[in-house]
Amino acid sequence: MEKRNSIKKIILTGPESTGKSFLCKKLAKYYKTVCVEEYSRKYIENLKRKYTFDDIIHIARKQIKQQNEYNKKGNKFIFFDTNLIITKIWLEQVYGKVPGFISKFIGDRKNFDLFLLCYPDIKWIKDNVRENGGEKRKYLFDIYENELKINKLNYKIIKGTGEKRFLKAQKTIELFFNKKN
Repeated sequence: MEKRNSIKKIILTGPESTGKSFLCKKLAKYYKTVCVEEYSRKYIENLKRKYTFDDIIHIARKQIKQQNEYNKKGNKFIFFDTNLIITKIWLEQVYGKVPGFISKFIGDRKNFDLFLLCYPDIKWIKDNVRENGGEKRKYLFDIYENELKINKLNYKIIKGTGEKRFLKAQKTIELFFNKKN
């Protein structure tokens, strides 16, 4: 096991139904490490009512707590299925406001090493939690990319379907971290 500080934190982000969860699990399995699953999905699925602004703030605080807990675990990499960028954009789109602690956490680049921004080129699958299918996914993708650029965060766009998407992500990780060493 490598030292705690040498564990690289990789975030999967992007619009709904772009394969983030599947890719996160597959990459973690490939690299024999941890995939921190998306907390908001389970939380929202278990609500017996429509979510509120306070629910999303609770999700944001839990995401920060999870990241801090998992920063001590893993083997070379830790993969996070989503992070506060999605939460920030969710708050902006639905409520038009974002608490400062969320933007501050996103802007602190020591919290992340690489973002894999999943492009909406795979079929959108409706479920009880997803709200934004169709053209809205491309619109949201552009917002995610802009947020990454504004915060000067390291990111790479991941396209393709099935195994090609996984291989693209794996190659991207290898190239990115080999250049940094």
